[in-house]
Amino acid sequence: MERIRFAAQADVPALLSIYQQYIDTSITFEYTLPTPEEFARRVREFSSFYPYLVWEVDGRPAGYAYAHRLAERTAYQWSVELSVYLDREHTGRGAGRRLYTALMELLRLQGIRTAYALVTSPNPPSEALHTAMGFARVGVLHRSGYKDGAWRDVTYFEKPLTGFDDGVPQPPCSIHALPEAVVASVLEQA
Repeated sequence: MERIRFAAQADVPALLSIYQQYIDTSITFEYTLPTPEEFARRVREFSSFYPYLVWEVDGRPAGYAYAHRLAERTAYQWSVELSVYLDREHTGRGAGRRLYTALMELLRLQGIRTAYALVTSPNPPSEALHTAMGFARVGVLHRSGYKDGAWRDVTYFEKPLTGFDDGVPQPPCSIHALPEAVVASVLEQA
């Protein structure tokens, strides 16, 4: 049985285990695995306003996706950066697409206008996912990080979640302010 749901603090060990699979790769620019306390803080911080989703298979987290604000200045409040990580035993089953679909719909309902993703290049599976999901490549940060013995490029991907012709936008609302029935429907459809 599979489902997508919100992350809970009890998920931190399983999510950290998934993330650990990427530490010795150039997919993440972290050199060392965060402590459980640090990872728990991140989950708490990001999920306090944005969706932090878990893909569960047979009662166990097998992947996760989340959003956080693109940058801190007030004018950035309508833009987010997305991330998705899947247990390597569960890749190639469409879970990244399902997580992103639910995540972006919830963000759209919150009032977020644009989603961004930063992908270390080359990373053909991630680049293909973002392209298939309608993201456009908007730039490359050349040799922006040093990992695994080489300088790595990072490609910026961008996807508008809604239009921009409605005048002065209202500030986005917290994920927790959305009606529970609407959120449940989005998660069930994913």
